[in-house]
Amino acid sequence: MNRPQCKSGSRSWASAWSMVTLTFAGIVFGTLAYDGDVTVQAQEVPKAKAKAKAKAKAKATPEVESPARKDVPAAKSLTHGKMVDAAALTKLIDQEIDKRIKAEDGKSAGLCSDEEFVRRAYLDLVGVIPTASKVREFLDSKDGNKRAKLIDELLENPRFGKALAESIVQHLIPRESNNRALNQKPLEEWFAEHFNKGTPLNKIVYDLVTATGEIDKAPAGIYFVANPTVDKITDSVTRTFLGVQLQCAQCHNHPFTDWKQTEYWAMAAFFMKTRVSANPQQAAKKGIVPEVSETAAAPKKKKGALPESAKIVPAKFLNGETPNMNNTVAARPVLAKWMTSADNKFFARAMVNRFWYQMFGRGIVNPVDDMHDDNAATHPELLATLTEQFKLHEFDTKFMLRAICNSAAYQRTSVSKDDVAAIDPDLYSRREMRVMSPEQMFDSLTVILGAAPAKDGVKDKVAKKGPQGPRDNFINFFRVEDSVPLEYQNGIPQALRMMNSQFTQRTEPIAAGITSGSKTPTEAIERIYLTALARRPTAAESQRLVAYVNRPGATTRTAYGDILWALLNSSEFVLNH
Repeated sequence: MNRPQCKSGSRSWASAWSMVTLTFAGIVFGTLAYDGDVTVQAQEVPKAKAKAKAKAKAKATPEVESPARKDVPAAKSLTHGKMVDAAALTKLIDQEIDKRIKAEDGKSAGLCSDEEFVRRAYLDLVGVIPTASKVREFLDSKDGNKRAKLIDELLENPRFGKALAESIVQHLIPRESNNRALNQKPLEEWFAEHFNKGTPLNKIVYDLVTATGEIDKAPAGIYFVANPTVDKITDSVTRTFLGVQLQCAQCHNHPFTDWKQTEYWAMAAFFMKTRVSANPQQAAKKGIVPEVSETAAAPKKKKGALPESAKIVPAKFLNGETPNMNNTVAARPVLAKWMTSADNKFFARAMVNRFWYQMFGRGIVNPVDDMHDDNAATHPELLATLTEQFKLHEFDTKFMLRAICNSAAYQRTSVSKDDVAAIDPDLYSRREMRVMSPEQMFDSLTVILGAAPAKDGVKDKVAKKGPQGPRDNFINFFRVEDSVPLEYQNGIPQALRMMNSQFTQRTEPIAAGITSGSKTPTEAIERIYLTALARRPTAAESQRLVAYVNRPGATTRTAYGDILWALLNSSEFVLNH
């Protein structure tokens, strides 16, 4: 049988057919194994309790009367108002996680290997895999404190701010037609600069919510250009920074929580005076710079872009007081001051829950943007403690991430011989595998393969429209709307692009460079593994691949290229484990 030749490159599928078949099975079924004893398995994550509740509620009639507010006692912090350092907070994290594992007769999977940790920490904190030299340096180090030192090093890496900024802006910019012409890079750079220099998160969010001026001078205003209507910006602010799905109360009282329609429009009232001079498409067409401003007075009746459900009511803080302000007062600063205050019961709690989500793929309250009494925290006292310490440490993002990443809970192994479906993710007894974000995947590929070819995605016409380079095009192609980090949601088109694109087809010359100077196939294969998977191959993997390299008629250059290509298309590469 004649094997098809790849049209986008010179690779012969016949020369690597066994590896291609294995790799493709790995992509489709979530498994890649070069050896029977070493398998990286993508699991079907059990659905969160909150998700199950949401599905059950969805079957209910929408005319259900909104329930009365419940007087649910708040969980108490374990630190009782006393500031503790990151190391002490780390101990409290593990104390609470381990307490529940024990209470439910669970079993910890144990700490991850150094190979798992170094790759995980790089992906989570700086958004890219480590280089082979960094991996080798870490694995060979005998320093008993090397994990903590690596965390500190990565938190000071300039890529830290960039990675965190991209993950946040992704949630702030809706993927809709108008925003295709919007350049969000200045907003990402604005966030990144603040994260890297340690600006308190409440100050960052205050400046974001109060942004005014032309967006080329005030890039935080891009947030309002991307969410130009009162309802869109209200939905985004409350969901992202307060952890509340308030948009469900826009048209009527929320049927499943206690939010009232008047509460939605009382929060929306803070944005009634906000104006955006042009949407991205208008700005691109006319060559103007959008400007964000506030008018002198809010409308007294429904008009303009307000939806039919709009109610003109006085501005009022969510579940709080009505501020004393008149029409001459700028409304957004009043909201931002309340929202980012240490006294606010929503903001700090929602933010630490998001940081937890950032590191684990799920929140202590999950989903992270649906925090209410009926969606209980898995570890209420822990969430209360993290919230209190975040406030006491003046909303220090790096402090919070340092405490989380040094915990044994974060450093659990993802390897387990137990039935995956039987493990309750609420316990955090093992590491749940996550899918790399498109940004992480592209940047990690460039670490190995170098810069992507310019024609791998650049659009030459109308530079103001759509993505403008290989990275943007890759991200858009692999982006999944409302993605869940714990579920592999890409499909065959993405798998085929990884296998056949001009970018990933150049593994042969890259592998030649990686293995240059290697004295034996064993050494060469180890270099490829350290580069692609941040680990050394097992003895069985090495033996099998040495045999592949030494097979009759093979050239080492082609064989090494095949091996690198197969690893880049494996489930082990695309998963953060």
